[in-house]
Amino acid sequence: MIAIIDYGMGNLKSVVNACHALGHEVIITAQKKRIQEADHLILPGVGAFPDCMENLAAQGLIDVIKHEVQNNKPLLGICLGMQVLFEQSDEVRPCAGLGLFKGKITKMHDDTVKIPHIGWNRLEYKDSDPMLKGLNHPFVYYVHSYYASGYEESDLIASSNYGSLQIPGAFRKNNLWATQFHPEKSGNDGLTILQNFLETTQ
Repeated sequence: MIAIIDYGMGNLKSVVNACHALGHEVIITAQKKRIQEADHLILPGVGAFPDCMENLAAQGLIDVIKHEVQNNKPLLGICLGMQVLFEQSDEVRPCAGLGLFKGKITKMHDDTVKIPHIGWNRLEYKDSDPMLKGLNHPFVYYVHSYYASGYEESDLIASSNYGSLQIPGAFRKNNLWATQFHPEKSGNDGLTILQNFLETTQ
């Protein structure tokens, strides 16, 4: 069973549709028991970092997410759902994240390109990774104004160039997967990434 964690923020329908397109059944839930029973967890998100953390805390989901990841359950964070996996963010105000990845979420700055970063960019990477199985430097879809910095280089799987910026596009640490881009909105290549995630086991 795939559980999409619902904390009141995020385009859940597009993630559900992508999973259905791959032949997987999903549930949308904020119930701890359903999260604990699931085989895979997806944490999507659209909006501001502090709002996300406040909502997760209000629903008592922070500890259960950390516990399930630490017990090797596969989790995929998407966009804001990726960002809150890091230690902290400057968005709106300083705010602590889940701390599952080392690093900080900071504002993007480049006077030569538009911020927010909205559109398709090529994924660049040097090494193979289970996340990238079946892919050849695909174009993926981004929508964001903040990005990760100060991360562990060993956690970074792929990035994209945008103006003078290198956008950290995808991270993985064992069972913890994360994408700044939206795989559910990135065509067949995005579906391949989702399928690669859903094929992982504890």
